[in-house]
Amino acid sequence: MKVAFDSRAVSDPNGIGRYSRCLLKALGETVAAEDELLEAPRPSATMRAGSADVFHSPWMDGAMLHSPCPMVVTVHDVTALKRRSEHLRTGLRLRLRHLAVQRAARVIVPSQAVARDAVEHLHLERERIVVIPEAADASIYRRTDEEIEASRRRYELPERYLVWVGDLQHPSPAKQVAKLAAASRQLPLVLVGPTRPWAHELPDVILTGLVSDEHLAAIYSGAHALVLPSADVGFGLTAVESLACGTPVVACDAPALREVLQDRATFVDAGDIDGLLAAAQQASRPAPAPPSWSWRDAGRATWQAYAKARALVSSSRVGGPPRRRAAPGL
Repeated sequence: MKVAFDSRAVSDPNGIGRYSRCLLKALGETVAAEDELLEAPRPSATMRAGSADVFHSPWMDGAMLHSPCPMVVTVHDVTALKRRSEHLRTGLRLRLRHLAVQRAARVIVPSQAVARDAVEHLHLERERIVVIPEAADASIYRRTDEEIEASRRRYELPERYLVWVGDLQHPSPAKQVAKLAAASRQLPLVLVGPTRPWAHELPDVILTGLVSDEHLAAIYSGAHALVLPSADVGFGLTAVESLACGTPVVACDAPALREVLQDRATFVDAGDIDGLLAAAQQASRPAPAPPSWSWRDAGRATWQAYAKARALVSSSRVGGPPRRRAAPGL
């Protein structure tokens, strides 16, 4: 079986890029002797060449409306569908992407919470959805005091601080970052991730911008706690990374976070930013260990999804779109 993996997102600095890089590496480490993994930086050209048995798009934007071979798509969350009023991209282009996902032979999601959302909002058949969790990259682990101090000096961080990690290129009400920045607190708040000018208008925060994995691990390791104010997440990879670095996690309650973290985090009511900060400032070490699931586990599970996608389409209508539930408005 030859699998073409859409590698366009590998260079993305955000979560899609990390997922693509980590999974691509894990797929290469777990490939069977009879299988082959093809990186496809130009998926359309690769598909036209007819050299793949299965095509995998690691994010919804790469899904093909007419894939010439069985297609697997990873859906990380469906926030844009659940919070339509906060997203501008609700026109024909987005609807066509949703239709392309509905035609996938298999849809990978990171949690049961997203699986339920995909059934409800993307109108997918549950049997076509495969839950494959994510994991902290091997580079994300508890760093030494010397490495922590070096990152503090580089990014001018205080000795004690709270940390939030994510994309700050576009304002998103779902992330609640603006409310987090404006709330009263005792410890400084460090925001880690790529920024745009709007982020520099946030009050009383420290922005690091995009950092390397080594510095990210050191910033996690040196933080008093990680705060997660969003009540709508698909998995919570930053929480898993924080635990891998020995740092406590405090989060607003969300189904995916409850599922993934269980009793490894402190939860407050959704939307309770003051309660979130109060709990984070009272957090104590040692933090629980992260879930034991690894990227190699994810790689093996993904190869199984490829095999099922190929078998599913081969046994029904080769190259044609699978059955899907009726979706109003599509």
